[in-house]
Amino acid sequence: MNLKASLVMATLGRVAEIDRCVDSLAAQTRRDFELIVVDQNPDERLVPVVARARALGLACHHLRQVEPNLCKARNAGIEHAQGEVVAFPDDDCWYEPDVVERVLAAFSEQPALDGLVACWVEARQVPSGPVRFAEFARFRGPTASSITLFLRADPLRKIGGFDLALGLHSWYGAGEETDLMLSLLAKGAVIEGAPDIRVHHAWATPVSLPSRQMFTRARLRSRGTGALYARHPLPLWVIARGLLSPWVGMPAEIRRPRALAQKLGLALGRLEGYIGWRIGRSPLKTKRVVQ
Repeated sequence: MNLKASLVMATLGRVAEIDRCVDSLAAQTRRDFELIVVDQNPDERLVPVVARARALGLACHHLRQVEPNLCKARNAGIEHAQGEVVAFPDDDCWYEPDVVERVLAAFSEQPALDGLVACWVEARQVPSGPVRFAEFARFRGPTASSITLFLRADPLRKIGGFDLALGLHSWYGAGEETDLMLSLLAKGAVIEGAPDIRVHHAWATPVSLPSRQMFTRARLRSRGTGALYARHPLPLWVIARGLLSPWVGMPAEIRRPRALAQKLGLALGRLEGYIGWRIGRSPLKTKRVVQ
């Protein structure tokens, strides 16, 4: 059976970066894929980008979404996808030329395989090594950023895609990627690391933020982590470690106001997220529906 990949790119605000990604896709050694651009811009800035992708011979679909919502945009792409394998390239990342070929070959050779996690290569960092997921459900070991995920469409749809209660658009400011992985693993999904398959990501120049902003950002994103502690059947010691460790680390940062503010935001956010999910803080808590 010849497999096909569906690459779902949710985008907002960027143009030049998408051109770089498109160039990398046009250079793929295997063309059994479609690019689904979920456009959250209020204007027509991506029309020339989509036209250029098509001119390069790519099967490129242009979906519109009025509401800026990353989870909802990716779920729309999942619903539209025609491929047996779905991936989520960011609009500022790019693939090495053999990525699609390697991914589809792995899924073809291993019918029981439900997911691959490629190697994230930050533009100024050394590529990561082999990835193992034995400790993933205990919040140890590897990470699984969405840009490195290649997942079979059927199990992805069965769990409803990304949870709309999580992510930057919500009170729980993150956690949707980890939640997706934990949900798939809980259903018995077979997911392996693929360190030889490399996805590149643009280097973001670190920005020095004031302490107040460091606190606010850490607090928002950490609520998602706290929600995961409440949502999934994790060992009690994993939950306790996650909730308490930021408080334990604070004394070491007493002479570094920004680092201390970040630790405080991390600690408070995790606690808020955990309690919030337990008491039903979000009305979308149980809604995991592909739209």
